[in-house]
Amino acid sequence: MDFLNRFTSIRNFSRKIVEPLSAEDCVIQSMPDASPMRWHLAHTTWFFEMFLLKPTADYEVFDKDFEYLFNSYYNTVGEPFPRSKRGLITRPGMAHTLEYRRHVDNAVARLLSDGLSGQQKAILEIGLNHEQQHQELMLTDIKHVLSCNPTYPVYISGKSKNSSDVAKSTMQENLKRTDRSWIEVSGGLVFIGHQSTGFCFDNEQPPHREFLEDFRLAKRTVSNGEYIEFIEDGGYATPSLWLAMGLGFVKDQNWKAPLYWEKRDGAWHHFTLSGLKKVALDEPVCHVSLFEADAFARWSGYRLPTESEWEYAVQTNMVKTKSSVDSPEHHFADRLLENELALHPQTSRVQTDNKTLFDAIGNLWEWTSSQYTAYPGYKSLDGALGEYNGKFMCNQFVLRGGSCATPSNHIRTTYRNFFPPETRWQFSGIRLAD
Repeated sequence: MDFLNRFTSIRNFSRKIVEPLSAEDCVIQSMPDASPMRWHLAHTTWFFEMFLLKPTADYEVFDKDFEYLFNSYYNTVGEPFPRSKRGLITRPGMAHTLEYRRHVDNAVARLLSDGLSGQQKAILEIGLNHEQQHQELMLTDIKHVLSCNPTYPVYISGKSKNSSDVAKSTMQENLKRTDRSWIEVSGGLVFIGHQSTGFCFDNEQPPHREFLEDFRLAKRTVSNGEYIEFIEDGGYATPSLWLAMGLGFVKDQNWKAPLYWEKRDGAWHHFTLSGLKKVALDEPVCHVSLFEADAFARWSGYRLPTESEWEYAVQTNMVKTKSSVDSPEHHFADRLLENELALHPQTSRVQTDNKTLFDAIGNLWEWTSSQYTAYPGYKSLDGALGEYNGKFMCNQFVLRGGSCATPSNHIRTTYRNFFPPETRWQFSGIRLAD
């Protein structure tokens, strides 16, 4: 697909995400970590305007005040507007924001018709991937916004891809800790990091060697049924299972279950983008923090994989990944919305093949035990775009694999997502290692 078609397709998908929403939905900021839909639409537009269009000679800035209002964290190009106050800005409204997008889209289309320099192509590529990152954030942020409404509003009433509903679920309904199956991975000196010619972010490079011991990786992610066992066994009330900082969040935030979970009439329910649903025991547990994932692993007698173990296990020729990017079975935002399916993690179809990982790509981001840091020899980009990844390499943990909120053509096995260990509003789950 050429640049213009890709640009148009990606920009249109952002519009598609907000189609089910009202203008009021799009201005709310429900917590400091989340941003209003209108801000996402404007900021991704600001990115193209600031880094691609403004350096050109004949571009006319849409509104000079937007340079401040929609700067996220790029101190190199000016002072950003405070993140926690994005929801306090009611103007520009949605109509004016969409006008801003049209203005910039038309300017980018004209620039593309004239031909891009090598540097402009690189900036456009980053901008497209940047917008796809925000598309995922738009879905996770609006879920948090809607969850604050006690009437449990529906974003999209999509049907589930699961073969059975909660009442008929039998395949994994009675899963116990002893039922887990594994793939065996031989370690050694391996290469980690992006090595192909396609796009990657700077934090995925350079490729480097790491030594891995032999290990096992669970064929599937942890289910809701298994996590309920952890809850009912007093997992949240057992200090020995928790990292010290994690136990602090358990106490201070009164965590007793994953985010969006509540008990009704003795049964666990959770808020989804399709409204309040009864928790399906065979579906993978999601919206857990690194602290909860780590505590569950300890309780199970296992551990979380390192990010290098995860990457090598998924990429090695020993393993066939059932949810490869080209597979029709995996679960990504664009394909789910296109087919009017629920934006929700789906049940893994575990089989007897000893060399198959299930849903390693898409469905859920999977926590690793690795702190987010630079690879050996890492160098950030020059200029303002050098602020994109490198300056966040502190006090965050790496997640791998993508989720049901990730666009399908945005993910790869070397992709390094990262969040603070207390983060729960992303579609994050647990795959165990041993």
